[in-house]
Amino acid sequence: MKLYNLKDNNEEVNFLSAIKYGLGKKQGLFFPKYLPKFNTKALENLIKMNFIDRSTHILSHFISDEISLKDLKKQIKIAFSFTKPIIVPVTKNISCLELFHGPTLAFKDFGARFMAQMLSYWKNKNSIMTILTATSGDTGAAVAHAFYRMNNIRVVILYPKGRVSKLQEILFCTLGKNIHTIAIDGSFDDCQYLVKQSFNDKKLKKKIGLNSANSINISRLLAQICYYFEAFSLIPSKYHNDIVISIPCGNFGNLTAGLIAKSLGLPIKSFIAATNSNDTVPRFLKNGKWKPKSTISTISNAMDISQPNNWPRVEELFKRKKWDLNDLKSESVSDTETIQTIRELYKIGYTSEPHAAIAYKVLKKHIQKTDFGLFLGTAHPSKFQNTVEKILSIKLKLPNSLQSRVDLKNFSHNMKPDFLKLKKFLLKNI
Repeated sequence: MKLYNLKDNNEEVNFLSAIKYGLGKKQGLFFPKYLPKFNTKALENLIKMNFIDRSTHILSHFISDEISLKDLKKQIKIAFSFTKPIIVPVTKNISCLELFHGPTLAFKDFGARFMAQMLSYWKNKNSIMTILTATSGDTGAAVAHAFYRMNNIRVVILYPKGRVSKLQEILFCTLGKNIHTIAIDGSFDDCQYLVKQSFNDKKLKKKIGLNSANSINISRLLAQICYYFEAFSLIPSKYHNDIVISIPCGNFGNLTAGLIAKSLGLPIKSFIAATNSNDTVPRFLKNGKWKPKSTISTISNAMDISQPNNWPRVEELFKRKKWDLNDLKSESVSDTETIQTIRELYKIGYTSEPHAAIAYKVLKKHIQKTDFGLFLGTAHPSKFQNTVEKILSIKLKLPNSLQSRVDLKNFSHNMKPDFLKLKKFLLKNI
Protein backbone atom coordinates (compact mmCIF):
# COMPACT_ATOMS: atom_id res chain seq x y z
CA MET A 1 0.00 0.00 0.00
CA LYS A 2 1.33 3.39 -1.00
CA LEU A 3 0.39 6.65 0.67
CA TYR A 4 0.92 10.08 -0.83
CA ASN A 5 1.58 13.50 0.63
CA LEU A 6 -1.42 15.82 0.29
CA LYS A 7 0.90 18.82 -0.13
CA ASP A 8 3.33 17.12 -2.50
CA ASN A 9 1.64 14.32 -4.44
CA ASN A 10 5.01 13.22 -5.84
CA GLU A 11 6.08 12.03 -2.39
CA GLU A 12 4.88 8.47 -1.93
CA VAL A 13 5.74 6.17 0.98
CA ASN A 14 4.69 2.78 2.31
CA PHE A 15 2.76 2.29 5.56
CA LEU A 16 5.86 1.81 7.70
CA SER A 17 7.46 5.03 6.42
CA ALA A 18 4.22 6.94 6.87
CA ILE A 19 3.93 6.07 10.56
CA LYS A 20 7.66 6.65 11.12
CA TYR A 21 7.66 10.09 9.48
CA GLY A 22 4.28 11.20 10.77
CA LEU A 23 4.26 14.10 8.31
CA GLY A 24 5.62 14.45 4.80
CA LYS A 25 7.37 17.32 3.04
CA LYS A 26 5.87 20.79 3.61
CA GLN A 27 4.11 19.36 6.69
CA GLY A 28 1.81 17.40 4.39
CA LEU A 29 -0.50 14.67 5.64
CA PHE A 30 -0.22 11.16 4.23
CA PHE A 31 -3.28 9.61 2.58
CA PRO A 32 -3.85 6.15 1.03
CA LYS A 33 -3.28 6.11 -2.74
CA TYR A 34 -5.70 3.23 -3.13
CA LEU A 35 -8.97 2.91 -1.21
CA PRO A 36 -10.26 -0.67 -1.23
CA LYS A 37 -14.00 -1.30 -1.54
CA PHE A 38 -15.77 -4.25 0.05
CA ASN A 39 -18.75 -5.50 -1.96
CA THR A 40 -21.99 -6.63 -0.33
CA LYS A 41 -20.84 -10.25 0.09
CA ALA A 42 -17.46 -9.23 1.54
CA LEU A 43 -19.21 -6.84 3.93
CA GLU A 44 -21.58 -9.58 5.08
CA ASN A 45 -18.60 -11.83 5.81
CA LEU A 46 -16.82 -9.03 7.68
CA ILE A 47 -19.81 -8.37 9.91
CA LYS A 48 -19.88 -12.04 10.96
CA MET A 49 -16.27 -11.86 12.20
CA ASN A 50 -15.23 -11.00 15.75
CA PHE A 51 -13.68 -7.60 16.44
CA ILE A 52 -10.04 -8.74 16.27
CA ASP A 53 -10.39 -10.83 13.10
CA ARG A 54 -12.41 -8.13 11.36
CA SER A 55 -9.94 -5.38 12.34
CA THR A 56 -7.06 -7.52 11.07
CA HIS A 57 -8.78 -8.05 7.72
CA ILE A 58 -9.60 -4.35 7.28
CA LEU A 59 -6.17 -3.04 8.25
CA SER A 60 -4.35 -5.64 6.17
CA HIS A 61 -5.68 -3.88 3.06
CA PHE A 62 -3.74 -0.75 4.03
CA ILE A 63 -0.56 -2.44 5.26
CA SER A 64 -0.34 -4.97 2.42
CA ASP A 65 2.68 -7.30 2.60
CA GLU A 66 4.72 -5.18 5.03
CA ILE A 67 3.62 -7.46 7.88
CA SER A 68 2.21 -10.98 7.74
CA LEU A 69 -1.43 -11.53 8.62
CA LYS A 70 -0.35 -13.70 11.54
CA ASP A 71 1.89 -11.00 13.02
CA LEU A 72 -0.64 -8.25 12.28
CA LYS A 73 -3.35 -10.13 14.14
CA LYS A 74 -0.99 -10.66 17.07
CA GLN A 75 -0.21 -6.92 17.31
CA ILE A 76 -3.87 -5.95 16.95
CA LYS A 77 -4.84 -8.42 19.67
CA ILE A 78 -2.35 -6.74 22.02
CA ALA A 79 -3.44 -3.24 20.97
CA PHE A 80 -7.18 -3.89 21.38
CA SER A 81 -6.91 -5.99 24.54
CA PHE A 82 -9.70 -4.19 26.38
CA THR A 83 -13.49 -3.95 26.28
CA LYS A 84 -14.63 -3.42 22.71
CA PRO A 85 -17.10 -0.66 21.76
CA ILE A 86 -20.66 -1.03 23.01
CA ILE A 87 -23.96 0.56 21.96
CA VAL A 88 -26.20 1.96 24.70
CA PRO A 89 -29.81 2.90 23.80
CA VAL A 90 -30.69 6.45 24.92
CA THR A 91 -34.03 7.24 23.23
CA LYS A 92 -36.31 5.31 20.86
CA ASN A 93 -34.08 5.82 17.81
CA ILE A 94 -30.87 7.27 19.27
CA SER A 95 -28.05 5.30 20.90
CA CYS A 96 -24.55 6.10 22.11
CA LEU A 97 -21.54 4.25 20.71
CA GLU A 98 -19.37 4.14 23.82
CA LEU A 99 -15.69 4.06 22.89
CA PHE A 100 -14.27 4.83 26.33
CA HIS A 101 -13.80 1.41 27.90
CA GLY A 102 -10.04 1.25 27.30
CA PRO A 103 -7.20 1.82 29.80
CA THR A 104 -7.40 5.64 29.62
CA LEU A 105 -11.19 5.83 29.28
CA ALA A 106 -11.19 7.50 25.84
CA PHE A 107 -11.66 6.47 22.20
CA LYS A 108 -8.06 7.41 21.49
CA ASP A 109 -6.86 4.20 23.14
CA PHE A 110 -7.62 2.38 19.88
CA GLY A 111 -5.40 4.51 17.65
CA ALA A 112 -2.61 5.16 20.13
CA ARG A 113 -2.17 1.52 21.11
CA PHE A 114 -2.25 0.30 17.51
CA MET A 115 0.39 2.87 16.55
CA ALA A 116 2.56 1.82 19.51
CA GLN A 117 2.39 -1.84 18.53
CA MET A 118 3.23 -1.10 14.91
CA LEU A 119 6.24 1.05 15.82
CA SER A 120 7.52 -1.47 18.36
CA TYR A 121 7.19 -4.27 15.79
CA TRP A 122 9.31 -2.49 13.19
CA LYS A 123 11.62 -0.44 15.35
CA ASN A 124 15.38 -1.05 15.31
CA LYS A 125 16.23 -2.13 18.86
CA ASN A 126 19.26 0.17 19.07
CA SER A 127 17.76 3.32 17.59
CA ILE A 128 16.24 6.16 19.59
CA MET A 129 12.77 7.46 18.81
CA THR A 130 11.08 10.56 20.22
CA ILE A 131 7.30 10.73 20.04
CA LEU A 132 6.27 14.39 20.21
CA THR A 133 2.56 15.07 20.44
CA ALA A 134 0.14 17.82 21.42
CA THR A 135 -3.02 17.08 23.35
CA SER A 136 -6.19 18.96 24.18
CA GLY A 137 -7.10 16.30 26.70
CA ASP A 138 -7.43 12.61 25.85
CA THR A 139 -4.64 12.04 23.30
CA GLY A 140 -1.96 12.61 25.92
CA ALA A 141 -3.18 9.85 28.21
CA ALA A 142 -3.78 7.36 25.40
CA VAL A 143 -0.32 7.92 23.89
CA ALA A 144 1.45 7.94 27.25
CA HIS A 145 -0.04 4.62 28.36
CA ALA A 146 0.43 3.04 24.92
CA PHE A 147 4.19 3.75 24.90
CA TYR A 148 4.88 3.58 28.66
CA ARG A 149 8.13 1.74 29.47
CA MET A 150 8.89 0.90 25.82
CA ASN A 151 12.63 0.63 25.32
CA ASN A 152 14.37 3.48 23.45
CA ILE A 153 11.10 5.31 22.81
CA ARG A 154 10.82 8.67 24.54
CA VAL A 155 7.42 10.41 24.62
CA VAL A 156 7.06 14.18 25.01
CA ILE A 157 3.51 15.50 25.41
CA LEU A 158 2.58 19.18 25.14
CA TYR A 159 -0.73 20.38 26.56
CA PRO A 160 -2.32 23.80 27.23
CA LYS A 161 -1.81 24.68 30.88
CA GLY A 162 -5.06 24.89 32.82
CA ARG A 163 -7.14 23.86 29.81
CA VAL A 164 -7.42 20.12 30.38
CA SER A 165 -9.41 18.64 33.24
CA LYS A 166 -7.48 17.62 36.36
CA LEU A 167 -8.46 14.00 35.90
CA GLN A 168 -7.36 14.03 32.27
CA GLU A 169 -4.04 15.50 33.43
CA ILE A 170 -3.28 12.92 36.11
CA LEU A 171 -3.65 10.08 33.62
CA PHE A 172 -0.58 11.13 31.61
CA CYS A 173 1.39 13.45 33.91
CA THR A 174 1.95 10.95 36.73
CA LEU A 175 3.74 8.19 34.83
CA GLY A 176 7.33 9.42 34.59
CA LYS A 177 9.96 7.01 33.20
CA ASN A 178 10.01 7.52 29.41
CA ILE A 179 6.96 9.82 29.47
CA HIS A 180 7.70 13.57 29.63
CA THR A 181 4.90 16.13 29.88
CA ILE A 182 5.05 19.89 29.37
CA ALA A 183 2.29 22.35 30.30
CA ILE A 184 2.42 25.16 27.72
CA ASP A 185 1.22 28.66 28.63
CA GLY A 186 -1.15 28.94 25.69
CA SER A 187 -3.84 27.16 23.67
CA PHE A 188 -3.86 23.73 22.04
CA ASP A 189 -3.15 25.44 18.73
CA ASP A 190 0.05 26.86 20.30
CA CYS A 191 1.04 23.33 21.30
CA GLN A 192 0.25 22.01 17.84
CA TYR A 193 2.32 24.79 16.24
CA LEU A 194 5.32 23.85 18.41
CA VAL A 195 5.02 20.28 17.13
CA LYS A 196 4.99 21.53 13.54
CA GLN A 197 8.04 23.75 14.17
CA SER A 198 9.90 20.75 15.55
CA PHE A 199 9.14 18.71 12.44
CA ASN A 200 10.29 21.60 10.26
CA ASP A 201 13.74 21.46 11.89
CA LYS A 202 15.36 18.70 9.80
CA LYS A 203 18.49 18.42 11.96
CA LEU A 204 16.43 18.11 15.13
CA LYS A 205 14.08 15.62 13.52
CA LYS A 206 16.95 13.37 12.47
CA LYS A 207 18.96 13.66 15.68
CA ILE A 208 16.18 12.66 18.06
CA GLY A 209 14.26 10.34 15.70
CA LEU A 210 11.20 12.56 15.82
CA ASN A 211 7.72 11.16 15.30
CA SER A 212 4.21 12.29 16.16
CA ALA A 213 1.31 10.38 17.70
CA ASN A 214 -1.37 12.97 17.02
CA SER A 215 -4.26 11.98 14.79
CA ILE A 216 -2.15 13.34 11.94
CA ASN A 217 -0.32 9.98 12.11
CA ILE A 218 -2.04 7.71 9.63
CA SER A 219 -1.76 4.62 11.87
CA ARG A 220 -4.01 6.17 14.50
CA LEU A 221 -6.53 7.18 11.90
CA LEU A 222 -6.74 3.76 10.26
CA ALA A 223 -7.20 1.99 13.60
CA GLN A 224 -10.29 4.09 14.27
CA ILE A 225 -11.98 2.75 11.13
CA CYS A 226 -12.38 -0.57 12.92
CA TYR A 227 -14.90 0.56 15.52
CA TYR A 228 -17.27 1.93 12.87
CA PHE A 229 -17.47 -1.58 11.45
CA GLU A 230 -17.98 -2.95 14.96
CA ALA A 231 -20.84 -0.50 15.51
CA PHE A 232 -22.43 -1.58 12.23
CA SER A 233 -22.25 -5.23 13.31
CA LEU A 234 -24.09 -4.39 16.55
CA ILE A 235 -26.97 -2.56 14.87
CA PRO A 236 -29.99 -4.65 13.74
CA SER A 237 -29.77 -5.31 9.99
CA LYS A 238 -33.14 -3.66 9.31
CA TYR A 239 -31.50 -0.29 10.11
CA HIS A 240 -28.31 -0.84 8.10
CA ASN A 241 -29.24 1.67 5.41
CA ASP A 242 -30.59 4.30 7.80
CA ILE A 243 -27.65 4.92 10.13
CA VAL A 244 -26.82 8.55 10.95
CA ILE A 245 -23.67 9.10 13.01
CA SER A 246 -22.94 12.30 14.92
CA ILE A 247 -19.32 12.87 15.92
CA PRO A 248 -17.95 15.41 18.44
CA CYS A 249 -15.16 17.01 16.40
CA GLY A 250 -11.93 18.69 17.43
CA ASN A 251 -9.08 17.72 15.13
CA PHE A 252 -11.55 15.83 12.86
CA GLY A 253 -9.62 12.54 12.92
CA ASN A 254 -12.64 10.59 14.14
CA LEU A 255 -14.81 11.96 11.34
CA THR A 256 -12.09 11.17 8.79
CA ALA A 257 -11.96 7.55 9.98
CA GLY A 258 -15.73 7.26 9.73
CA LEU A 259 -15.73 8.66 6.20
CA ILE A 260 -12.99 6.21 5.17
CA ALA A 261 -15.13 3.39 6.60
CA LYS A 262 -17.98 4.62 4.39
CA SER A 263 -15.66 4.70 1.38
CA LEU A 264 -14.75 1.06 2.08
CA GLY A 265 -18.38 0.08 1.62
CA LEU A 266 -20.02 0.65 5.00
CA PRO A 267 -23.47 2.00 4.02
CA ILE A 268 -23.67 4.87 6.50
CA LYS A 269 -26.52 7.18 5.46
CA SER A 270 -24.83 10.34 6.73
CA PHE A 271 -22.32 11.83 9.16
CA ILE A 272 -22.73 14.92 11.31
CA ALA A 273 -19.71 16.94 12.42
CA ALA A 274 -20.63 18.52 15.76
CA THR A 275 -18.32 21.18 17.18
CA ASN A 276 -18.27 23.48 20.17
CA SER A 277 -17.81 27.26 19.84
CA ASN A 278 -14.63 26.65 17.84
CA ASP A 279 -16.71 26.59 14.69
CA THR A 280 -14.24 26.92 11.81
CA VAL A 281 -15.70 23.99 9.87
CA PRO A 282 -19.43 24.80 10.31
CA ARG A 283 -18.73 28.35 9.11
CA PHE A 284 -16.65 27.08 6.19
CA LEU A 285 -19.37 24.70 5.03
CA LYS A 286 -21.88 27.53 5.24
CA ASN A 287 -19.98 30.30 3.43
CA GLY A 288 -17.00 28.60 1.76
CA LYS A 289 -14.48 30.75 3.64
CA TRP A 290 -11.76 29.13 5.77
CA LYS A 291 -11.26 31.68 8.55
CA PRO A 292 -10.09 30.18 11.86
CA LYS A 293 -10.58 32.46 14.85
CA SER A 294 -8.62 32.50 18.10
CA THR A 295 -9.25 29.31 20.06
CA ILE A 296 -12.05 29.60 22.61
CA SER A 297 -11.88 27.71 25.92
CA THR A 298 -15.00 25.64 26.55
CA ILE A 299 -16.20 22.89 28.89
CA SER A 300 -15.64 20.44 26.01
CA ASN A 301 -11.90 21.15 26.06
CA ALA A 302 -10.79 18.22 23.87
CA MET A 303 -12.58 19.99 21.01
CA ASP A 304 -11.01 23.40 21.63
CA ILE A 305 -9.26 23.47 18.27
CA SER A 306 -9.76 26.23 15.72
CA GLN A 307 -7.47 24.81 13.02
CA PRO A 308 -8.30 21.10 12.71
CA ASN A 309 -5.33 19.28 11.18
CA ASN A 310 -7.33 16.47 9.58
CA TRP A 311 -9.62 18.68 7.52
CA PRO A 312 -7.43 18.37 4.37
CA ARG A 313 -7.98 14.60 4.52
CA VAL A 314 -11.74 15.12 4.70
CA GLU A 315 -11.64 17.35 1.62
CA GLU A 316 -9.39 14.91 -0.22
CA LEU A 317 -11.73 12.01 0.46
CA PHE A 318 -14.78 13.93 -0.76
CA LYS A 319 -12.83 14.89 -3.88
CA ARG A 320 -11.62 11.33 -4.53
CA LYS A 321 -15.06 9.78 -4.02
CA LYS A 322 -16.83 12.60 -5.89
CA TRP A 323 -19.05 13.19 -2.86
CA ASP A 324 -20.73 16.56 -2.34
CA LEU A 325 -19.23 18.38 0.64
CA ASN A 326 -22.56 20.18 1.06
CA ASP A 327 -24.01 16.83 2.19
CA LEU A 328 -21.86 16.93 5.33
CA LYS A 329 -23.89 18.49 8.13
CA SER A 330 -21.94 20.47 10.70
CA GLU A 331 -23.12 22.68 13.55
CA SER A 332 -21.61 24.28 16.64
CA VAL A 333 -23.03 24.07 20.15
CA SER A 334 -22.44 26.65 22.88
CA ASP A 335 -21.49 25.85 26.48
CA THR A 336 -24.97 26.91 27.60
CA GLU A 337 -26.57 24.47 25.16
CA THR A 338 -24.09 21.76 26.18
CA ILE A 339 -25.03 22.14 29.84
CA GLN A 340 -28.75 21.99 28.99
CA THR A 341 -28.16 18.83 26.94
CA ILE A 342 -26.19 17.08 29.70
CA ARG A 343 -29.16 17.73 32.02
CA GLU A 344 -31.63 16.57 29.37
CA LEU A 345 -29.75 13.31 28.87
CA TYR A 346 -29.50 12.71 32.62
CA LYS A 347 -33.27 13.14 33.00
CA ILE A 348 -33.86 10.35 30.47
CA GLY A 349 -31.36 8.07 32.19
CA TYR A 350 -28.01 8.66 30.49
CA THR A 351 -25.03 10.31 32.18
CA SER A 352 -22.94 12.14 29.59
CA GLU A 353 -19.89 14.36 29.53
CA PRO A 354 -19.73 17.56 27.39
CA HIS A 355 -18.31 16.13 24.14
CA ALA A 356 -20.88 13.36 23.70
CA ALA A 357 -23.63 15.79 24.70
CA ILE A 358 -22.67 18.08 21.83
CA ALA A 359 -22.90 15.20 19.36
CA TYR A 360 -26.30 14.21 20.76
CA LYS A 361 -27.61 17.77 20.58
CA VAL A 362 -26.85 18.14 16.85
CA LEU A 363 -27.97 14.58 16.05
CA LYS A 364 -31.34 15.11 17.70
CA LYS A 365 -31.90 18.18 15.56
CA HIS A 366 -31.23 16.45 12.23
CA ILE A 367 -32.40 12.86 12.69
CA GLN A 368 -35.50 11.51 10.94
CA LYS A 369 -38.02 9.17 12.59
CA THR A 370 -36.91 6.27 10.37
CA ASP A 371 -33.18 6.77 11.12
CA PHE A 372 -31.01 4.86 13.55
CA GLY A 373 -29.10 7.67 15.25
CA LEU A 374 -25.71 7.04 16.79
CA PHE A 375 -23.67 9.61 18.68
CA LEU A 376 -20.11 8.89 19.78
CA GLY A 377 -19.25 8.69 23.47
CA THR A 378 -15.57 9.55 23.27
CA ALA A 379 -14.64 9.79 26.96
CA HIS A 380 -15.89 8.51 30.30
CA PRO A 381 -17.94 11.13 32.21
CA SER A 382 -15.64 10.80 35.23
CA LYS A 383 -12.75 12.34 33.24
CA PHE A 384 -14.75 15.56 33.52
CA GLN A 385 -15.80 14.92 37.09
CA ASN A 386 -15.95 18.52 38.33
CA THR A 387 -17.89 19.74 35.30
CA VAL A 388 -20.43 16.91 35.27
CA GLU A 389 -20.94 16.92 39.06
CA LYS A 390 -21.49 20.68 39.08
CA ILE A 391 -23.98 20.57 36.20
CA LEU A 392 -25.97 17.61 37.54
CA SER A 393 -25.50 18.16 41.29
CA ILE A 394 -24.44 14.54 41.71
CA LYS A 395 -21.35 12.65 42.88
CA LEU A 396 -19.63 10.46 40.29
CA LYS A 397 -17.79 7.31 41.29
CA LEU A 398 -14.32 7.27 39.76
CA PRO A 399 -13.19 4.15 37.88
CA ASN A 400 -10.14 2.45 39.41
CA SER A 401 -7.88 3.64 36.56
CA LEU A 402 -8.50 7.22 37.70
CA GLN A 403 -8.91 6.76 41.45
CA SER A 404 -5.54 4.99 41.69
CA ARG A 405 -3.72 8.03 40.22
CA VAL A 406 -5.40 10.88 42.12
CA ASP A 407 -2.66 11.21 44.77
CA LEU A 408 0.37 10.51 42.55
CA LYS A 409 3.04 13.13 41.84
CA ASN A 410 2.62 15.29 38.72
CA PHE A 411 5.92 15.25 36.78
CA SER A 412 5.03 18.04 34.34
CA HIS A 413 7.32 20.88 33.32
CA ASN A 414 6.03 24.38 32.55
CA MET A 415 7.04 26.29 29.44
CA LYS A 416 6.12 29.32 27.38
CA PRO A 417 5.21 28.57 23.73
CA ASP A 418 8.87 29.09 22.76
CA PHE A 419 10.31 26.73 20.15
CA LEU A 420 13.96 27.31 21.14
CA LYS A 421 13.19 26.30 24.72
CA LEU A 422 11.34 23.22 23.53
CA LYS A 423 14.20 22.32 21.20
CA LYS A 424 16.66 22.55 24.10
CA PHE A 425 14.41 20.23 26.12
CA LEU A 426 14.14 17.73 23.27
CA LEU A 427 17.92 17.61 22.78
CA LYS A 428 18.50 16.97 26.46
CA ASN A 429 19.11 13.40 27.59
CA ILE A 430 18.75 11.77 24.16
